Amino acid sequence: MKIQETEKKQEPYIIPNATTLKVHSAMNENVDHLVSLFKVLSDPVRIHILKALQINELCVCVLVEITDYKHSALSYHLKLLKDADLIDSRRDKNFQIYYLTEPGGKMLRNIESSFKKDIGIK
Repeated sequence: MKIQETEKKQEPYIIPNATTLKVHSAMNENVDHLVSLFKVLSDPVRIHILKALQINELCVCVLVEITDYKHSALSYHLKLLKDADLIDSRRDKNFQIYYLTEPGGKMLRNIESSFKKDIGIK
């Protein structure tokens, strides 16, 4: 018995030229800033620092006490967050006070809000 193979010709996937140009442009866009931001956000210590600063501006000495991290380790994380413009600091007498920048606070709220919606947390 001979089995006949039926070949179906698959229709090509067609998108408008304008869409192709937009996709091409997006794929060639410089995303270095976003990549750096995601790298900064990839460490739980830095996320915890952001969440702490979301509650209140804090001196690095308080962060050292609360986290049990060494001052040098926290300074490293704070510098990365500061370089990413997520936090800033000011001097108050002998204390360096850290706080969320407007972009840092907005980004943290947006990320938390988005993930809460996605996983159904209220």
